[in-house]
Amino acid sequence: MPQHPSALRVPPGLDQDTWEQAEQRLLTKMLAEFAYEEILRPRLEPDGTYHLAVTHDLTLRFRARRGAYGHWRIDPDSITPRVSPLDFVALANRRLLGLGGDTTGHLLRELTATLTADARLAAEALSAPELAELGYAQLEGHQTGHPWLVANKGRLGFSAADAANWSPENRTPRRLPWIAVHRSLAQYRGVASLADPAQLYSRELGPATRGRFDAILEAQGLRSEDHLLLPVHPWQWDETIAPLFAREIARRTLVPLEADDDVRLPQQSVRTFLNVSSPERHTVKLPLSVLNTLVWRGLPTERTLAAPAVTAWVQSLRNEDPFLRDECGVVLLGEVASVAVPHPVYDTLPRVPYQYRELLGCIWREPLEPQLDSGERARTLAALLHTDPEGRSFTAELVARSGLSASVWLRHLFAALLPSLLHFLYRYGTVFSPHGENAIVIFDCDDVPVRLAVKDFVDDVNVSALPLPEHETMPDDVRGVLLTEEPSFLPQFIHAGLFVGVFRHLAPLCEEQLGVAEEAFWSLVREEVRRYHRRFPRLKERFETFDLLTPHIDRLCLNRNRLHADGYRDRDERPHAAVHGTVPNPLHGP
Repeated sequence: MPQHPSALRVPPGLDQDTWEQAEQRLLTKMLAEFAYEEILRPRLEPDGTYHLAVTHDLTLRFRARRGAYGHWRIDPDSITPRVSPLDFVALANRRLLGLGGDTTGHLLRELTATLTADARLAAEALSAPELAELGYAQLEGHQTGHPWLVANKGRLGFSAADAANWSPENRTPRRLPWIAVHRSLAQYRGVASLADPAQLYSRELGPATRGRFDAILEAQGLRSEDHLLLPVHPWQWDETIAPLFAREIARRTLVPLEADDDVRLPQQSVRTFLNVSSPERHTVKLPLSVLNTLVWRGLPTERTLAAPAVTAWVQSLRNEDPFLRDECGVVLLGEVASVAVPHPVYDTLPRVPYQYRELLGCIWREPLEPQLDSGERARTLAALLHTDPEGRSFTAELVARSGLSASVWLRHLFAALLPSLLHFLYRYGTVFSPHGENAIVIFDCDDVPVRLAVKDFVDDVNVSALPLPEHETMPDDVRGVLLTEEPSFLPQFIHAGLFVGVFRHLAPLCEEQLGVAEEAFWSLVREEVRRYHRRFPRLKERFETFDLLTPHIDRLCLNRNRLHADGYRDRDERPHAAVHGTVPNPLHGP
């Protein structure tokens, strides 16, 4: 009899060996990051090993090296006995973790989804030399996710089929459908060059595509000039827009159109798409009502509408400052246009869970490729932490290609990253969140770091609560949406995003693979900060106001936030990282 193909699909990488290797890597990360946040407190024994009593019958033993900011570098092969991270959570919860039943259940689901994605990545992993040949958009699909958050690919809401279709590790370019929304529901904002939505659409949609869209509206007796157009994520349409905007669809104030002709790749944030068929066109950031890395990945109405104004102000600081513009050459990937569609009911309710006030909209961000000089190429900062199946780090590969010594290459890296971030902090009392995804390293043709690109302004720019003369040019709509922090806390965003979030992991990697001692690594970082201080002595008072070199800093915690602070409960506002004690600052010193 003929064999009928099964309708059931098994995700790639789900074989026993690959799965167990993924489990071992995730358990190692879990022990290290939970210990860093003091969720777990392993005990150092006289023989130099660490012991962690999980239950009366189970004690884990392993070797580890401690590093800057209290980092734990655990040898995965030393962990005995072997246990899966899922079993570890179930067992450790009785006496170590103290989680509620709902948190435990949702956490196990996030961990399983993360392991499934990790197994797929491992099964299809490329070598470091192969990765070095990939373009910016393509390299993103090979990254393993947030280095600090343990359940970093939980994506609660995605099915296995959704993950196969829309996850960055799927690496399949796809077309996005568009919708038309009546102007009585939707609002548009754009920078000066895109003040009229027609200016945006003429760049994003070819005449043939625009003609098809107009024809769909005209066939229903609707006028295209009465509507705003925006792409939507197909998952969001099925799961959120069609069910929750059903009344608007029935009234034809929200009309589905067709997909445009461009193909796009999802980036690590899952909801952001790079245009790979027309790289000169904008990147689009779409709401996606999945819970991933602490928050629901929607687009808040107020912040979506403010994005172009924030872009205009931040870019004006760069454009009018010769140091940022000419010496640093920093690229600020502006969020230059946006459409927000508030839900007619949910957005009127102040205490409704915030996920219901972030359902529909789009932000268009400037593309990176047209801003690169000849011979330059870009890679997210997170890529520097990647290690291939043979254990070779991506950073070691780039250093070898550059022909420079490791220390000299690192000096170039720090000189590319830090001066513009420091100048925004000290000169303008403004900080980005330069974590591994938001910070993009631009390299020359020899793979030497030369400058920085930054993205995601409206969500991740914070300004000083202490009024500064430089803030007098800030428009009211920008002032109203940007988060403010006390001056003593503002440097924390550079510490948490760049130093703790990336360099804490990069430093031991450089010691192991490049022979640069961790102390030497942090000395190079400290010297780059002090070099900026020498370059701008007139800002001495600001160096003290925004003190980056204090002996200790607050220990921000991301995993503790999920496990103990917020869990998985609905909130009316987005959660923020928890603070637990302090850690020594490796930049404080001679």
